[in-house]
Amino acid sequence: MTTRHFLDLADAGGDALAAMINDAQQRKTARAGWPKGKPDADAPLAGRVLAMVFEKNSTRTRVSFDMAMRQLGGSALILDAGTSQLGRGESVADTARVLSRMADAIMVRTDDHAKVEEMARYASVPVINGLTDQSHPCQIVADLVTMVEHGKALPGLEVAWLGDCNNVLNSVLEAAGLMKFNVRIGTPAEIVPDAGYVAKAHAGGARVDVTSDATEAARGADVIVTDTWISMGQAHAEEKLAQLAPYQVDDALMAQAKADAIFLHCLPAHVGEEVTESVFESAQSVVFDEAENRIHAQKSVLLWCFGQLGAAA
Repeated sequence: MTTRHFLDLADAGGDALAAMINDAQQRKTARAGWPKGKPDADAPLAGRVLAMVFEKNSTRTRVSFDMAMRQLGGSALILDAGTSQLGRGESVADTARVLSRMADAIMVRTDDHAKVEEMARYASVPVINGLTDQSHPCQIVADLVTMVEHGKALPGLEVAWLGDCNNVLNSVLEAAGLMKFNVRIGTPAEIVPDAGYVAKAHAGGARVDVTSDATEAARGADVIVTDTWISMGQAHAEEKLAQLAPYQVDDALMAQAKADAIFLHCLPAHVGEEVTESVFESAQSVVFDEAENRIHAQKSVLLWCFGQLGAAA
């Protein structure tokens, strides 16, 4: 069987993504009340090892993939740039070939998307994108699980994105085309979404509206999503914060959305910048459900990569 890499959502496709969402929900429900480290009843990845490569800091990705492997019956090991030979100049290609001999799958969290593409090109085991500057597909699987968990049917859903146009938005747009929901982007006129990911959404039949009016973007939304305005390593923070200030998700902006709208944020949040404390701590905020669902989403991604869930795109 062809090795299944998960570098972007399109690698799986809409049908497999739907299967992931369903599997994640079922496994989460089946574990209710269990100790978090107890393996699932079927332990489908018993004996499997995931190598996790971190060139960027992480909390949710690191813990969720580790716990996902434990709950699936497998195990995980961690490498970071500071303590591995990657940090001393060993090539991505050689790292991929070595890890393929020692582990059953590789998860990479890095900056340049070309690195995960190179890792996949040379690896003989599945490679998973745990985040790059281009996209964050694993996060969006968790977001979709959270939307469905909170009663949102994905086809025709109105999702409002407020703030910067970044890697998370790229994956939201890719998901929109695959799962047939619409995206309204509220962002300054000087900041534009990635044209390639907008095209992917359009090709899948999604509507994508871009506006510099935050109120217009939020009006009638089923889901409001934002992210930190200053990503790791970005410069000119003060200038960017001032530029994005009108797109802060506050009570007035949430009031423009539907009464049963939910608020998502991939975390970590800078409360007082992209979102107010009153929204972040409100009943509409499901950010900690979203964070927890990273475990269950990661499990479904892993199972897909190992050919135990869904068909390839």
